[in-house]
Amino acid sequence: MDTTALRSAYEKFLGVAAEPDLGEAADGGWNADQVLAHVLSVDAATAAVALGVVSGARPTFDNRICLDHWNLGRIIAEHSGRAGLITRVRHQAAVLCDVADQVGEQAAAVLVPTFLMSGDELLLDQPVPLADLVNGLAENHVPVHTRQLADLRS
Repeated sequence: MDTTALRSAYEKFLGVAAEPDLGEAADGGWNADQVLAHVLSVDAATAAVALGVVSGARPTFDNRICLDHWNLGRIIAEHSGRAGLITRVRHQAAVLCDVADQVGEQAAAVLVPTFLMSGDELLLDQPVPLADLVNGLAENHVPVHTRQLADLRS
């Protein structure tokens, strides 16, 4: 798999995340630390799915734990402030990209049962090729959260 677009999306995301003037969401949504924790959780789950596919397992992807407020709080608490979260997201994104770079064409085509939520809205409940799951991060997920962070600028 080619992760050029995904790596570029992460660089933009991490650049915005490092801005010093990120405040609270006007609509009561996630703050910057929660967005970072969410992206970290999604990245780890996606890497685990990719490794599972390569190992011959039949993993599923369900993002509900990546949206759970308790889980996001736990992830935030494990890091030393926003700088620690940013460093961890950078490392986890690199792990995901490195794993995806090693996925061959056949493994990339494996259908992964996928359940995606956004808030209370069901986005997807069907199998998707592993490549689409990973590429969806570059095409949609990371850019959406980059804009979300940019909107937190005071």
